Amino acid sequence: MSIATIHMARQSPRPQRHGKRVADEPVSPSADSLRYASDYHAPVLAREVVEGLVTNPSGVYVDGTLGGGGHAAALLDALGPDALVVGIDQDADALTTATERLFDDLQAGRFRALRGNFADMEALLADAGLDAVDGVLLDLGISSHQIDEAARGFAFSADGPLDMRMNAAAPETAADLINTLDVQALTDLLRAYGEEPRAWPIANAIVEQRPLATTGDLADAVRSAVPTREEVKTLARVFQALRIAVNDEIGVLERVLGAALRVLKPGGRLAVIAYHSLEDRPTKHFLRFGNLEGEARKDFFGNLLTPFTLLTRKPLTASAAEVAANPRARSARLRIAEKKPDRPPEPS
Repeated sequence: MSIATIHMARQSPRPQRHGKRVADEPVSPSADSLRYASDYHAPVLAREVVEGLVTNPSGVYVDGTLGGGGHAAALLDALGPDALVVGIDQDADALTTATERLFDDLQAGRFRALRGNFADMEALLADAGLDAVDGVLLDLGISSHQIDEAARGFAFSADGPLDMRMNAAAPETAADLINTLDVQALTDLLRAYGEEPRAWPIANAIVEQRPLATTGDLADAVRSAVPTREEVKTLARVFQALRIAVNDEIGVLERVLGAALRVLKPGGRLAVIAYHSLEDRPTKHFLRFGNLEGEARKDFFGNLLTPFTLLTRKPLTASAAEVAANPRARSARLRIAEKKPDRPPEPS
């Protein structure tokens, strides 16, 4: 049994923080999967994250995508009284929600919340007086709150403004992209970030029907260009592509992977939850080879040059019980790696 599992068994969750479950109630698999869920968001693979990430019960851990604080709460329950969990998020709603949820830990000095893009993790931690940590979690998914809040414009299931910004202060919205890019640029965007096979006719339909102001306008334009049987999957790909572009998610991911490596102590662990191949592919390459290109670089003796020891040869996925309780966990893929000890200097 891991250190994290032992601590989770010893420390029962506080009902007011994690929901209605009473500590001595029997736990069904589906209830356990939602143990740290809230109205804001249900964190995926929470148990697997904690068991894979925590090696030092008194250490410092970073939740780089704080959201509603579910993963941070799970980590805090697994850690000792002297540990620290630092949550980072650029979404003001997430910071407010998580800080209220974890207020007791904030007061006790076990939790700190930092506002910013997780790609700037190194600078954010330095400003907070922290330079090396024991673990970093990156959950790359969009929160349930962001999806369900029509005014944020992330979903095609409810009509709202075409926004899609993770950081409401960012200058460019999805409407800006949709209404200014030409057909070729829109086609390239949908192919690159949505892997959309009908990118060209969809881009043409968008240009013909603009200006588009709402998610409903965009959904109607997309529907006009695809067969009815393909509408839902196509809309999901188009909205994903725009969200990625608005928030520069791929560029940000590449930056944060390097930042996480630099802030981790030797023996510290990095856990990344990805939801589609555009996120999972560079993550897999980085954790396996230490670079984004997936190049196996070797030393003179043929040994692989990588800063990590990969702990998950195949990604961990949600159980059937968790998917039944939280369908948004279906596509989650968790990879974990441990930073190798610093190499001793070469003899002179």
